[in-house]
Amino acid sequence: MRGLSPMLSLYRRLNVHSLLALAGMAGPIVLGATDISAALSTPAYNLIRDSISSLALTSLGWVQTIGFLAIGLLIEIFTAGLLYNVRRARGFHLGIALLVLFGFALLLIGAFRTDPLGLEHTIEGRIHGLAATTAFWIFPIAILVISPSLRSDPDWKGIFRYTIIAGVLAVALVMTIGTLPDNLSWFGLLERLLVLNMIVWVEVAAFKLLLLSLKRGRSSGHKSGALDIYTYLP
Repeated sequence: MRGLSPMLSLYRRLNVHSLLALAGMAGPIVLGATDISAALSTPAYNLIRDSISSLALTSLGWVQTIGFLAIGLLIEIFTAGLLYNVRRARGFHLGIALLVLFGFALLLIGAFRTDPLGLEHTIEGRIHGLAATTAFWIFPIAILVISPSLRSDPDWKGIFRYTIIAGVLAVALVMTIGTLPDNLSWFGLLERLLVLNMIVWVEVAAFKLLLLSLKRGRSSGHKSGALDIYTYLP
């Protein structure tokens, strides 16, 4: 029973915001796991050379599709956690709206496959390409717009500088990839660095939200596992 005490204590501190944070933490893990497992299980696929989107054209493309659909949905859920837990400065709601659009773009990336290189463009491929471009550009804009709110909130200012770095790095990578041919021998590596930068920020922010929710759950003195979304509204 003594070994269960820490787990019970943790459970009593869980709340709706903890679940929103866990959704944000799960998204990058699911995408990373599905991408790597599908890529390593496809002999002709090269993680360094081939684009992430081209993996959907392989026999295990459905695995990657699940990854993008999952992270898109989970980021939408996690964004609600930011909405209710960050002190709002100028531009905050615009940043939240852009993060919602970012999650939706990831859903479209999973729902619509890219066109094979060298073949005629299809409507599905054009939607995929537009969604990918939208996601890559909206993410840095969203977090840079949100950054003043992070700086003004004592609970979030610890990731303010990291957010600026992640946003600037994302812009630099998007601009670099935009100038390179799709058949570059290390295009896949650059694209994965871009996606890695995005999902690591989501993971860090989600973990921060989880710690904050647990801290508030402890200080609230709740004696049950009840989930009350109104307890921490700004």
